[in-house]
Amino acid sequence: MARQGSGVYDRGGSWWLDFRHQGQRHIVKIGANIKRSVAVELAGVQRVRILRGELGIGPKKRRDSLFETAKEEFLKWADTNKKPNTARCYRQYLEELEGSFRGKRLSQICRLDVERHKRTRIEAGARVRANREVSALKNFYNRCREWGLYEGENPVIGIKLLKEPQQRLRYLEYEEEARLLAHCTEPLRSLLVVAINTGLRIESEALALKWRDVDLHRKLLSVPAAYAKSGKTRTIPLNSRAVSALERLKAGALSEYVFHDKVGEPYYSMLDKPFAAALKAAGLANTGITPHVMRHTFASRLVMAGVDLRTVQELGGWSDLSLVQRYSHLAPLHKSQAVEKIAAAFPDAMPKPAEHALDKKPVSMRKSRHAPVAQLDRAAVS
Repeated sequence: MARQGSGVYDRGGSWWLDFRHQGQRHIVKIGANIKRSVAVELAGVQRVRILRGELGIGPKKRRDSLFETAKEEFLKWADTNKKPNTARCYRQYLEELEGSFRGKRLSQICRLDVERHKRTRIEAGARVRANREVSALKNFYNRCREWGLYEGENPVIGIKLLKEPQQRLRYLEYEEEARLLAHCTEPLRSLLVVAINTGLRIESEALALKWRDVDLHRKLLSVPAAYAKSGKTRTIPLNSRAVSALERLKAGALSEYVFHDKVGEPYYSMLDKPFAAALKAAGLANTGITPHVMRHTFASRLVMAGVDLRTVQELGGWSDLSLVQRYSHLAPLHKSQAVEKIAAAFPDAMPKPAEHALDKKPVSMRKSRHAPVAQLDRAAVS
């Protein structure tokens, strides 16, 4: 049986260590022809090695993958389970993070390392991007723990994100839209027209749009939940401009996708270059216009047309009304007109100010009151 106290005992001239740990009994030979004090010291060393698992009979070592290995597993998961744009963003963020953590095991990355990476990105002028990378790293660690690639704590917990500056809300003026569309070829031109008039997110919603989701007869367009950022299906009425653009595309459709290339393949990989070329030809390069500006244009024009923010939220599929409220400052004229409607709907109910008592006297009396003064004036003249 296991011995009490130090667990060290002598049997047949040899010293043994006998102890229990987590319900498991360990019996280890220490040595022979040595003093008890030496045996106790050696037994202490053996006990520590057992507890650390160095002899293979203690607790198993925790799994601890290299950053690069875990990164590849995470990206495979993202490619399968996330939308294409989301997976692409994860790849970009983790490739930037790999520059700071390459060659390290996940347990070797501490909060200080994350803070250093964040500081490096700030110095490089990528303040907003630093927040995205830190958020991606937090999700990365959570997934690795879930999959058994790492068993320690998440070093990103407690890391504060940087305060992001409020960026200018960019939307297309009518003159800018005309210049841009004049230099676009199909299907890019129709894609931008539809996005401006429906508010579709181009990369995740418009490019994944299929003809089965378009009802030209009823003038409705549906965004399936699988592609909507909110995860909910929404239906958008089509105005005349959107219907006209979709009818032209329908006439030459070669695929189930609304926006496709010359052989019927989805338009995913063909957007960036023709869009940049159109901006340059229209003299709009480096003006902050991106494909997502079409969605901002949709919301801005709705607000400037006097549409209430709740309706704008539903049409655009925003999950929170606060995300739409930033568009409200675009229509000061409509605010003035709204206030003026009160005056038009509710006429002045207050009576006109009463006339002064002197103003009600006959004209003859008012003249007679000044008569003595007039006589004195004439007397002074004579």
